[in-house]
Amino acid sequence: MDRAIHEDYILVLQGGGALGAYQAGVFEALSTHGLTPNWVTGISIGAINCALIAGNAPERRVERLHEFWNIVSSALPKSSFEAVGDYRAFLSSAAALQTLVWGVPGFFKPRVPPAPLQPSGTPAATSYYDTAPLRSTLESLVEWDRLNSGEVRLSVSAVNVRTGNHAYFDSAKQRIDVRHIMASGALPPGLPPVEIDGEYYWDGALLSNTPLDYVLEQPGGGHRTVFQVDLFPARGDFPATIFDVSEREKDIRYSSRTRRSTTSEVAWRRVAEAVRRLAAKVPAELRNDPDMQELLARTRITCSGFDIVHLIYRAKQYEHHSKDYEFSRDTMLEHWASGRADVLQTLSDPRWTEREPNRHGVRVFDLMRPEHETAK
Repeated sequence: MDRAIHEDYILVLQGGGALGAYQAGVFEALSTHGLTPNWVTGISIGAINCALIAGNAPERRVERLHEFWNIVSSALPKSSFEAVGDYRAFLSSAAALQTLVWGVPGFFKPRVPPAPLQPSGTPAATSYYDTAPLRSTLESLVEWDRLNSGEVRLSVSAVNVRTGNHAYFDSAKQRIDVRHIMASGALPPGLPPVEIDGEYYWDGALLSNTPLDYVLEQPGGGHRTVFQVDLFPARGDFPATIFDVSEREKDIRYSSRTRRSTTSEVAWRRVAEAVRRLAAKVPAELRNDPDMQELLARTRITCSGFDIVHLIYRAKQYEHHSKDYEFSRDTMLEHWASGRADVLQTLSDPRWTEREPNRHGVRVFDLMRPEHETAK
């Protein structure tokens, strides 16, 4: 489908630490197929990937993503042999343990002494790790003037520590700098809150790990194609061990019920369309009735329609509850390749390639789960 119909391509990225390399692979594949987003929105590691995309020239975006992910996976470079089975699981667990003890290059480092031994009331007493390395990495890889130029809209989410309310930082509404990106990824108690204009912020995933609702609520003309990239699946097997319990709990907590958001949007649009039809049927003297005007105002559709393409990272057999802080080079490359492969499979699926132009309504393409019907 051409840009005459799809005026906006939007990339929506969850938080998920080391799993964010999957999102980088998704972006690379989309770019290769000419589906470059003009709006990127994310939380936590998704916000970092978004900043690397929006804050660089089109020809350098994939390169910058590679630079970032090579930096954060440099503590455990690519192995010279292929590890499989239980040994691969052991190496993955060891890499996650290394992250806990030594931190991640270019991202965060452990505080010495640790937070419980730091003076009360100091920034060092509120987190186990120092994110000064991430600030340096972002400052070197992101062109902030370009990010704020409007070429690509950027929206990231955080939580106000004092009020507990969501905060969205949007380049269409304000100037974004390194603080906003770091605030979106400041997951406690590991990482410290970030101060912005007198307020302190934590990771937006504390309230919701998916900024899809924000996209659905924003006004705009034309049609939108949304690539929703999730790093934690809502569905999963019943756990068999205590380690499975930890992984399943994390998946449920951070999946943020993306499908519920899309289902709600479909239902809401049906209600909005019914209100419009009803308004056209009532006598003219009732159309200006305050109650009718209130209904019309509250069901105003912000854009003509959405196509939502759902991509979900599927954990490898060797991965467990530590998958979001396992930053080895081998695993990073596997995540990246998975994202690229899932996009290629989705874009070649007949349900995508043979879809009809859709100027109105909402369609959901969840094509990596062929046992489920595509939502109408």
